[in-house]
Parts: sequence; C-alpha cells; structure tokens
Amino acid sequence: MRRLPPLWVMGLANGTLGFASGVMNFVMPQLMASVHVPEPKIALITAIAVSPNFWFVLFGPILDVRFSRRWYATLTAALSGAAATVAVLSLHHLIVLQLAMVVCNAAAMLSSSALGGWLSNIVPDEHKNPLSKWMNIALVSGTGLIVGLGGELVRGLGVATAAFLLGGLILVPTVAFLLVPAPGPDRRLAGESFAQFNREVIAMLKRRQVVVVLLLFLSPCSSFVMPNLMGGLGADFHASARAVSFWGGVGAFIPGLLGCFVFPVIAQKVRLRFFYLGNGILGCLFTMSLLLLPHTTGTYATALFGEYLFQAVAFSIQIGIIFEAIGPNNPLAATTFSFLTASTNVPVTYVTLIDGRAYARAGITGTLFVDGAIGIVTCLVAGLVLKRLDSRAEPAGELAEPAREEA
Repeated sequence: MRRLPPLWVMGLANGTLGFASGVMNFVMPQLMASVHVPEPKIALITAIAVSPNFWFVLFGPILDVRFSRRWYATLTAALSGAAATVAVLSLHHLIVLQLAMVVCNAAAMLSSSALGGWLSNIVPDEHKNPLSKWMNIALVSGTGLIVGLGGELVRGLGVATAAFLLGGLILVPTVAFLLVPAPGPDRRLAGESFAQFNREVIAMLKRRQVVVVLLLFLSPCSSFVMPNLMGGLGADFHASARAVSFWGGVGAFIPGLLGCFVFPVIAQKVRLRFFYLGNGILGCLFTMSLLLLPHTTGTYATALFGEYLFQAVAFSIQIGIIFEAIGPNNPLAATTFSFLTASTNVPVTYVTLIDGRAYARAGITGTLFVDGAIGIVTCLVAGLVLKRLDSRAEPAGELAEPAREEA
C-alpha cells in the first residue's frame, strides 16, 4: 500500500459532511424564508431533513460489502451534491425540496461513515486522535464556510447558478480521495453484514451503561436545535439577508472551534454526564435570556454565537460520553459508537418540530421560551435520575461491568 498523505489532508476530506450540513440546516431555511414559506413549515421540513442523522446508521452495513469504501464515499458524496442542487432549485416545489433535503443529508452521512471506516483501517492507532481532530475541523469549518457563502451566492449569481455551485462544492473534498490508498472491497454479502450488525446491536443493549447513555441521549437535554432554525428567523430580528449570511458563517465557525477547545479543559474537572447536563441548563438559560433583548441584528448575532457555542460543547461531550461507554478493549466499539452517535440526533428531530409548533402559536417568543424550558426541565429530571442510579450502583460497578460482560 502506498504512503499515506498528511493527516490534515485525509481529515479535511470530511468537508463533504460540513458543506452538506451548512446548505441543508442553515442556507435552505434562509432561502425558504426568502420566498415566504411560513416558519412552522420551515421547521417541519428541517426536522424531516435532519432525521437521516439518526436512521442512516441502519444502512451502515451496506458500506462494508462488495465495493471499496472509497467507492461508496465518492458515490454518496456525489448523490449528496446532486440532491443539494435539486433542493435549491425546488424552492417553489416543497415536496421535491423536502425529499431532496432528506437525500442530501442521508447521503452525506453515509459518505462520512464510509470515509471514517476507510481511514480507520489504514491509519495507525497513534494517529487516530489527530485524524479525528481534523475531521471535526472539516465539519465545523465546512459548515461555517457554506453558511456564510450560501446566501451570498444565491443573491449574487442567481438561484440556478448557485444551486449547481453549492452542489459542486459538496463534492470538492472527494478530490483528496485520490491521494489516499484504498484497500480492496469486502467480499461478504450484504445479508451477512446486516446479520452481524443486528447481533452486535442486541449484545450492546445488554450493557447497563450503554442503556443509561442511550436514554440520556434520547432526551432533549442538550439538543440545541436553534441553530437549525435561525436561518429562517432573520426577519424576526430585523436582520437583512446579508447579515443573516455573515453572522451565520461567523457564528458557526468561531464558536464551533472555541467549543472544541473549551471542552477538554472543563472535562478534566467535571464528570462528563453532569457536564453535559450543566451545559444543557446553561445553554437553555442563554436561550431564554434572549427574550429580554430587543429584536435587532445585534441580538441575532449574539443568539447565533451563543447557540453554536453551546451546541459545539454538547457535541464534544457526547463523543466523550460515548468513549466512556465503549470502555477499553470492547469488541463492539464501532457498533456502539455509530449507534450512540445516531441516537444523539433523535431529539434534534422532535424538538425542531416542537419549536415549530411553538412559533405557530406565539412567534419567536414562543420558540425561545419552549426550547429553553424543555431543555432545563429535562436536564433537571435526568440529573435526579442519574444521581439515583449512581447511588444504587455498587462502587466501581460501572467500571467492572464491561469486563464481566466481555468475559
């Protein structure tokens, strides 16, 4: 196998997921609002569009059979780009737009998964943490870049030209694939891969610690869905279309990187589960504090910066909790990681729907209040439940459990 390229080159290949997320989760709500689609409808379409973030894992076993992972990563990236183009061109055909957004997100997630499985097989263990860092940087920076540029491209070049350009940008990171060696395909049948996946999921769910984490992630403790809605809320803050694009890009990029740096500092002093709940409460208090501020562009920029910051910290904590749940020498590490990662996106879908209904009843005030209240209440309840579960568990029970089960 030929020599590997630098880690940053391989990591930035994950930019496809960042570009697709920026287009689907921010630019599309912004464009829908520009053609006067009602905000509750935008919230519904967005919720359905982000749903692949949890159910895509069911198609993961397909990526392990018949063709190389580079083949799957390239094909699904191309499908994501094509779907993004169709979505932007379908602003006046909401059914087509909604279907295209679902396909775009699902294909981007599958491309990222294929890339992750591919790189995990060729990168030495001692280089995997730096690789993970660069893959996250690609996600954050790719999202920020597209959020900042997407609206400007449409206004400057027109819808048709911008649609093809945005779709093409999603495919650009795959150029790095040509520099990375790709082992041959797995010769198993898809049925064998799915059967193995099902067995691993059942075995994983027998672990108490995994079930506790799964229930925590399925609750809306730190879902932070407001960034997914803010693209369509600029008018509520009297922000111009250009301000929405600019502050959306800055808000996605800088707080995202800042959250990644803040996480390890605090995680050294606070248990991750309670750090997760504390971040959720603090972030929801920030959301509710926006009710006290005037509806101006400055408030809009502040909201974007804060929401993206708390969201980035929450994502980092989730990964840390998942690694804790996996534990050392776990033969089901990959399945556990993908399954728990997918579960974190379930509340993103249903809270987005709830926020949309709140907007329909009470406008932006209702959305901010309901979003913050749901998070605070569920964090407090989850904290009490976790504390009671911990008090009933034997000392070191959680640490011993994986070893007993694996034995």
